[in-house]
Amino acid sequence: MTKTNYNVIGVMSGTSLDGIDLAHICFKYDQIWSFNLLAVETVSYSVKWAEILSHLVGLDAEELKITDKDYTIYLASIINSFIDKNRIEQLDAICSHGHTALHQPDKGITHQIGNLPLLAKLTNHVVVCDFRIQDVELGGQGAPLVPIGDKLLFSEYDACINLGGFANISFDQNTTRIAFDICPVNVVLNKYAKKKGLEFDASGAMAKVGNLNVILLDALNAFEYYKASPPKSLGIEWVEQKIYPILDVYECSVEDMLRTFTEHIAIQITNNLNINANVLFTGGGTYNDFLIDRIKKLKNITLNRPDNVLIDYKEALIFGLLGVLKLRDEINCLASVTGASQDHCSGSIFNP
Repeated sequence: MTKTNYNVIGVMSGTSLDGIDLAHICFKYDQIWSFNLLAVETVSYSVKWAEILSHLVGLDAEELKITDKDYTIYLASIINSFIDKNRIEQLDAICSHGHTALHQPDKGITHQIGNLPLLAKLTNHVVVCDFRIQDVELGGQGAPLVPIGDKLLFSEYDACINLGGFANISFDQNTTRIAFDICPVNVVLNKYAKKKGLEFDASGAMAKVGNLNVILLDALNAFEYYKASPPKSLGIEWVEQKIYPILDVYECSVEDMLRTFTEHIAIQITNNLNINANVLFTGGGTYNDFLIDRIKKLKNITLNRPDNVLIDYKEALIFGLLGVLKLRDEINCLASVTGASQDHCSGSIFNP
C-alpha cells in the first residue's frame, strides 16, 4: 500500500544568492495533498560562497567538478545542522534543488551543483535531487519545476507568481498547466543595490525616489523573449548577455536604474495577468513594497501576499513535494510547462 504521510526536508538555493532555504515538511495525501511546515530556516551564504556561486558560468569543466564536490560537502553541513537544531527524526528524504551552475536548455545543457550521491552519504539520509536533467534530455526547458506544486497545493488561485532571482508564473489554461519565467527580478535589483553597499533595496526605497528613464525602459521591454510563447525559461547567462550590456550603456544613478528596472518588472508581470485575477505572490521580491505597488497600479488584480513563512519558503516546500512524488514514482514534471516530449517523473534518488 502506498504511503499517505511523508516527513521530508525541502532544500532550495536560487539565483538571487540570498542563501540556502530549508523547510521541514509533513505532507499528507487524502485524495488531495496537504502540508504542514514544521520548521524553516535560511542560511545566508558567506562572502566566499556568494563570490564563488556568482562566477560559476566562467568555470571550466574541472573547476566546476571541484566546486560541485566542495558545495555538496558545504550543503551537507548546512542540512545536518538544521536536522540537529530541530531534532528531526525518521525522515523519508531530503529533497534538494541544488544550485544552478549552467542552464542552456536549447543546447541540451543544465547543471546544478550539490546533487552528488555524496550528499546522501554525508547526511545519512535518502536524497532526492537533480530534477532538471531528465527534462532537458526529453527536449524540455528543465524549468520551471514549481508549477506542479502550484497545481497540487494552491489550486484556489488563478495564478501563482514567484518573485525571486527571476519572476515566474504558473496558471491553468483549459485544464492544462502553463508556466514560464517572466523576467529577471532580484538578480538585477540586488546587483545595483550592492553598488550602494546594500544586499538589497529594502521595500524598494531607493527605486521609489529614482527617476524613470523611459528610453531605457523601452529598450528593456523590446526583448524578443517577452514576445515568445511558452514554454520558455531564463538563466543568469541570458541576463549577462542581454540585460547587463543594455544597462551598461545608460549612465543612470543607482536610484534611477532601480526605478526603471522595477517598472520594467511590473510591466512584464502585469502583461501576463488578466484583469481581476486572484494571484498568489511569493518569493523575496514580494517584500519590495514599491514593486508590489507598481503592479497593483498597472492592473486591477487581487494580489495575495501570504504569511512570511510561505513567502520565503514556498519553493523549498514544493521541492519537498517534487521529491515525494519521485518517491511515489508519480509525475512531477509537466510537459505543458517545460516543453518536454512527455510528462514524467524526474529526479535522482541516492541512498546513504
